[in-house]
Amino acid sequence: MRTVARKLLDWINRLGELWVEGQVTQLNARSSTAFLTLRDPSVDMSMSITANASLVRELQLTEGSRVIVHGKISFYPNRGTLSLRADEIRAVGIGELLARIERLRKLLHAEGLFDPRRKRRPPFLPQKIGLITGRASAAERDVLTNARNRWPAAHFRVINVAVQGPMAVTQVMTALSTLDRDPECDVIIIARGGGSVEDLLPFSDEALCRAVSQCRTPVLSAIGHEPDTPLVDHVADLRCSTPTDAGKRVVPDVAEESERVRQMRDRGRRALHGWVDRERKLLDALRSRPVLSDPYGPLERRAEEVKRLRDQSRRAVTQRLDREDVHLSGTKARLTTLGPAATLARGYAVVQLVTPDGPDGVLRSVTDAPSGTQLRVRVVDGAVGAVVTSAEGGGTDDA
Repeated sequence: MRTVARKLLDWINRLGELWVEGQVTQLNARSSTAFLTLRDPSVDMSMSITANASLVRELQLTEGSRVIVHGKISFYPNRGTLSLRADEIRAVGIGELLARIERLRKLLHAEGLFDPRRKRRPPFLPQKIGLITGRASAAERDVLTNARNRWPAAHFRVINVAVQGPMAVTQVMTALSTLDRDPECDVIIIARGGGSVEDLLPFSDEALCRAVSQCRTPVLSAIGHEPDTPLVDHVADLRCSTPTDAGKRVVPDVAEESERVRQMRDRGRRALHGWVDRERKLLDALRSRPVLSDPYGPLERRAEEVKRLRDQSRRAVTQRLDREDVHLSGTKARLTTLGPAATLARGYAVVQLVTPDGPDGVLRSVTDAPSGTQLRVRVVDGAVGAVVTSAEGGGTDDA
């Protein structure tokens, strides 16, 4: 243990003198020696400082002052503690603070943290609104009052933090992280009233600006009054000039939205009535057409036309059959007239000579028949139906 402490002492002694910047959080000035606690405003880290009480009285330091301390670090092996023995203390002036803020602004702008394309639009009507502000502050009252006057059902989750001093940055970042993890929180407001440059200095801190830029939830910045523009205003998704302005912009006005709904309902009613009137006129026009006003008329006319065509077809077929019947009757009469039956019916006979070699013509008279020819006549059904001729040496055939 003694060896480790001695090695630490040797290494710390080799550091020499250095400058340290921070914010005074505790101050105890005794008769000859002053004890201070210097804190880094960006992170939760502090260091003990011992100095001559006259240095503190000359600068009129108070808790919250921003200072730069020059001195040498001392290590106390018996207690295992570190302390900075200061031989010079300088207060950070307004000009230097503004110059540092301007350098940080240029750095963040170059990194794209101010780019409008990165900014997200807050929801029209958030389910829950996160509010980070001072306890019982005018800023909290302004945000809550104006938001609930516009939308009485607005639901808030308020986290009170220090909005100035050495603990402000850490507490605001913690509250920001808590609200960003809340799944019901749709938007976050960081609000603070007006103040001096030193009072608003935590809202130009680099760590806080980067934390705001990394939030997944849209962030509204409402720091100070209209002329106050800390760096958080440029990084936030929406800058509000005052906490009152933030309360008005985070929720819609219920009266305006009710009037807008009424107007849209009237427009919808007029549009629906107009559409119904147009469709009714179109339906009336369609129903006035003959095909719809008398749907059976065309069918009846077509039925009459079909009946007429059918009658014409029947008459044409009948006439054709009659003509063909007359023609057939004439042909039959001519055949009857020219046929042997008519001749036989009048008492005549047609005699055909048949020889062994076959028929040999028609006999015009009996005298024309060769000698030795036998003639036979067969009467069928009481009429001469056939004449048979036969020569000697031949048979007989019916004709």
